[in-house]
Amino acid sequence: MSKTTILLAEDEPALGQIIKESLETRDFKVLLCDNGEKALETYQNQAPKLLVLDVMMPKKDGFTLAKEIRAIDDHIPIIFLTAKSQTQDVVEGFSIGGNDYLKKPFSMEELIVRIHNLLHRKQVQEASEILKIGMYTFDFPKQQLIYDNNITALTHREAHLLFHLIKNKNQVLDRSLILNKLWRNDDFFSARSMDVFISKLRKKLSQDDSIQIINVRGFGYKLIC
Repeated sequence: MSKTTILLAEDEPALGQIIKESLETRDFKVLLCDNGEKALETYQNQAPKLLVLDVMMPKKDGFTLAKEIRAIDDHIPIIFLTAKSQTQDVVEGFSIGGNDYLKKPFSMEELIVRIHNLLHRKQVQEASEILKIGMYTFDFPKQQLIYDNNITALTHREAHLLFHLIKNKNQVLDRSLILNKLWRNDDFFSARSMDVFISKLRKKLSQDDSIQIINVRGFGYKLIC
């Protein structure tokens, strides 16, 4: 069985190494970064399953890093580590998409328990996100469309766009809302890009004639099945 990969961003070398070694004794694979910029690059290249982020880091702090990752990934669990104790910092951490928050100093056992709880919650959530659409099965966590045992891989953006279309099946998906969520703006060029992705999804769903993605002029798109 492959090890679960955790991205740890901590700029205190001694603490980072202690956390890394402790998690590795629990059979995790740990990617340790000492600043936010390196952590973002590692996230993009390595696809970890969970993030443990120190709030105060050089080059890019933990809150900024989390905001950038949340803009492209709604689901990865995020735990913040901080020496700050102010209530507003805790509130900010949760408001930008953090799932848990540990104040320094903390026990390694507590961190490990919280990691296991978040990973279990994510597994339960992912199991509920294998969706049926017509004769297709859409495995959102794996970004795959399955038809008659044939698997079609989707890009990250295709998968998220299809996920929102299915969740709003037979209803209009607001164009501006989804553009701001997936493209981070709703300008002309992003709208044209979205049109291209819609065309790609239509093609990948073309085996089932009962499925349509229609353009509701001036409003958005509707997936009909």
